Amino acid sequence: MTSNGIGRRPLFGLGAAIGLAAPALAQAQSRPITLVVPFPPGGSTDVMGRLLAERMAMALGQPVLVENRPGGATVVGAEYVARSAPDGFTLLVNSGTTLTLNPLLMRNLSYKPEDFAPISLLSILPFAFVVQNRLPATIPEFVALAKSRPGQLNYGTNGPSSFNNIAAVLVAENLGIRMQDVTYRGDAQQLNDFLAGTLDLLVVGGASAIGPHRNGQGRIIGWTGDRRMPFMPDIPTFAETYPAAVAQTYFGLIAPARTPRATVERLSQAASQALKEQSLRDRLLAEGQFAMGTGPEECATFMQQEAARWAPVLKKMNLQID
Repeated sequence: MTSNGIGRRPLFGLGAAIGLAAPALAQAQSRPITLVVPFPPGGSTDVMGRLLAERMAMALGQPVLVENRPGGATVVGAEYVARSAPDGFTLLVNSGTTLTLNPLLMRNLSYKPEDFAPISLLSILPFAFVVQNRLPATIPEFVALAKSRPGQLNYGTNGPSSFNNIAAVLVAENLGIRMQDVTYRGDAQQLNDFLAGTLDLLVVGGASAIGPHRNGQGRIIGWTGDRRMPFMPDIPTFAETYPAAVAQTYFGLIAPARTPRATVERLSQAASQALKEQSLRDRLLAEGQFAMGTGPEECATFMQQEAARWAPVLKKMNLQID
């Protein structure tokens, strides 16, 4: 990997979506909307997609399905949606990898941020460092061990440009340690190898982190977010000791660019309505996600800010993916 031209790109096709006249809203209510999840079943993105689909279906009065299209650090699913008809029937549940990291890291990315129209920012997801029970259970002890074994402790990632890998690299840099990454196609495969003892630790969010901790199959030693988890108040964030060690991803709902404004607004209202339900907010929090539920403009602004924040960080890390 080489450092070469990490910088800002134009962001999103929201203007195009807003500028077009709305089509007739008399769409056949029996035609399903498909939420494309660019990860395998079982991970945090998949959980968000399925919880959202159920409630959006009720709000919209039409079927909402989830289709998993994993691969290429979310590129496979994102490219599919970018090339879909801008009619509001094919949407992407994107992660921070899709529209923040990939455009900054990948030279030959097959899509651009402006190929999409933001609908809603859905949630924020910090990551957890989950270590094997045989390893130290506190951050200072873990740091001491890692420093005594540079590059020997391994952890799973969803690829070099995935947010969990970037979070691991950022936190490790701030802790002054070196670890070895191992690439997988999703959280479920990482978890299997962790439970088999192949991986020393996981850097994952949501149920992938919380499950092993609660089941006694591993221990969360710290979160990479800017606040502690309310249901695990005794587990610190890395930022409490290392203020720059904040790395959290997000989930959004986006459509192909040129999706008419009326369609974007209708979908945004349904998503926001779903995320106002306390039962859903509580369920997402139990999965390690902080629910949001914004409008299209707020979603676009947030993603722009994330790209601006991460561009210099990634350039400093000397990361670039061919």
